[in-house]
Amino acid sequence: MGFTLKSISVSDPLEEGISLKRKRTVLQHILSEKQKFEKKKVGGNMSAKDDFGTTKYVIYAEFEANGVVERPDVVGAIFGQTEGLLGDDLDLRELQKTGRIGRIKVEVHTKAGKTYGTITVPSSLDRVETAILAAALETIDRVGPCEARIKVIKIEDVRATKRKYIIERAKEILETLMEEEIPESQELTEEVKKAVRAKELIEYGPEKLPAGPHVPFSDSIIVVEGRADVLNLLKHGIKNAIAVEGTSVPETIIRLSKERIVTAFTDGDRGGELILKELLQVADIDYVARAPEGKEVEELTKKEIIKALRSKVPAEQVINELFYKGKSFYDLIREKEKEKEKVEEVRKEEVKAEKPVVVAKEEPKEVKVEVKKEEKYIKPIQPPKSVELEKFKDFIEKVKNNSTAILLDENKNVIAEIPVRDLLSSLNDKEGIYAIIFNGIITQRLIDIVSEKGVKYLIGARKVNVVRRPIDLKILTFAE
Repeated sequence: MGFTLKSISVSDPLEEGISLKRKRTVLQHILSEKQKFEKKKVGGNMSAKDDFGTTKYVIYAEFEANGVVERPDVVGAIFGQTEGLLGDDLDLRELQKTGRIGRIKVEVHTKAGKTYGTITVPSSLDRVETAILAAALETIDRVGPCEARIKVIKIEDVRATKRKYIIERAKEILETLMEEEIPESQELTEEVKKAVRAKELIEYGPEKLPAGPHVPFSDSIIVVEGRADVLNLLKHGIKNAIAVEGTSVPETIIRLSKERIVTAFTDGDRGGELILKELLQVADIDYVARAPEGKEVEELTKKEIIKALRSKVPAEQVINELFYKGKSFYDLIREKEKEKEKVEEVRKEEVKAEKPVVVAKEEPKEVKVEVKKEEKYIKPIQPPKSVELEKFKDFIEKVKNNSTAILLDENKNVIAEIPVRDLLSSLNDKEGIYAIIFNGIITQRLIDIVSEKGVKYLIGARKVNVVRRPIDLKILTFAE
């Protein structure tokens, strides 16, 4: 203990002063950092709203004192030097008692013998009274024993701040909702669609091959590689597809190919080419269609599927090119496109060449045109009129002159005459329909509805996008 007392007694006063100064500097730094952190935590502009929910305005002021003062000194100066200045109605003590002025917050820090700080006064007075109160703060010229100066920085409308906060927060909540909820809704919709498509899917034949619901009775079918391909075609309204499901062609497909019109629709990759070769060797394929090069049937859009099926090529032509000339299906398609372009160019040249011939006066233009046609074109053989159309000749002539549809029974008695636009909606109410004759377009949707009603004849002006035809339904047009 004697040694300790001795060490204290011989300590240097200068060193002690430096040590105290260093400690004070560190404390000031810690205090300023703490204040910054608290401002960030509270949210800057939203401070003081936690204490009083009825606060309308917040007065922000800063002060500077020529000396070292503490927080109670500042608060005392505010209350003491404004007392009686604004009358009884705006006396700070009375206002605080009635709750019209909130708790006055003061933050102080000292540097180089001076005190600096901020004053925050929450107010539920109106804007005029709040402004008077703020101006009164600037009249304070002394805090404790020191001269001081107070300057009002701003008066903040808490409601406006709250509105800004509400808008910003609402944006954040909405963004979160868009990111989290909407994808879930889309997934839910997708799940429902998948479930509906999977419900339509049937198993056909002893091998239980995945197939569309129209495969058992449709006279034309589409053979694809797998279950996913059938589902994708179902999704886009094509219900007569059946899957091979494997590398070897099942007996069911071979049997169906002898009875139905079969279109092989394979992927645009190496695997699709191998399955196509096997199908052409073991089954009686009529047409070949393929997905765009490098794509699979299961990932195609509706437009790509329709385009691929429209570009189908007769199987005999594919066999000749594939097995004997060593060309791929896509080479064949490219050659066909080049041929079309050449034909178009020849036609344009012919039109240009024919123009002066037609204008020439020396020879009759009819003879000239006829000679050209005999050299370049062969007139198609006109097919004989269908015998079945003759049976309905009178009804066809009748509907040609108006936009009505005639529904006949088996004895050719008229069941009903209805406008063409109401044909689809009226079919559900009619029974025993044998034939439908109308001056309109025969579509795939109409064919599907009519076949379900057991109609035997469907006669219209023309056909558009007919992919499959039921076995028991005769589809005729006026031109046949």
